[in-house]
Amino acid sequence: MAEQAIRALLAGQPDILWGFADTAWSPYAAPYPTALVMAVPYGEQLTPEDYNEARFDAGIRAAKARIEAILPQIEEILTAHEIRCWIPPVAQRDEAELLAPFPFKTAAARAGLGWFGKNDVIITLRYGPRVRLSAMLIDAVFTPGTPIVQSECPDDCTACVDACPCKALKNHQWTVDTDRSEMIDYQRCNRMRSAFIPRLGRKSACGLCLTACPVGR
Repeated sequence: MAEQAIRALLAGQPDILWGFADTAWSPYAAPYPTALVMAVPYGEQLTPEDYNEARFDAGIRAAKARIEAILPQIEEILTAHEIRCWIPPVAQRDEAELLAPFPFKTAAARAGLGWFGKNDVIITLRYGPRVRLSAMLIDAVFTPGTPIVQSECPDDCTACVDACPCKALKNHQWTVDTDRSEMIDYQRCNRMRSAFIPRLGRKSACGLCLTACPVGR
């Protein structure tokens, strides 16, 4: 079976967190009832003491390269079993909504990989928020993980909130019904990161709230 073959492939990558999620909550549920979600640790698990923006960005790129190497192997398995799949883009649709077509973070929580921290980023027990998410939508029903529906962050932990340089985080605990506007001012965060484009040629990676998180240390 395709599911067993994918599980065997990913078992050979023990540092990668992964799981299946149903997509009943998604507009893509009709053609793709299952999402495979992976959380790949950044190349470096930096702390606030050794944080450097360029090193942080390099760690993100290293995780991206691993994902790009694995996804074609999974796609090959599905094709061999005559199962359709689609890899949704990571990029946001525009600068107004700042939303990707398929919400990887929601899928990750549905797959049981982690919960939303107070910085509106998925927190995993093993690595905290220092992972890059990827998803593949699959036209088959696979065994889903157990969804996580509320935050496991301590109420009194404000490490990410305090670390945010633009004060965009609202110190709000997540549940499955939380709207992101309750947690973060995304436009404020985006403006600060975009201000670095003339100097860096890209938005600032700004991983300060991620490196500050004590989970996964």
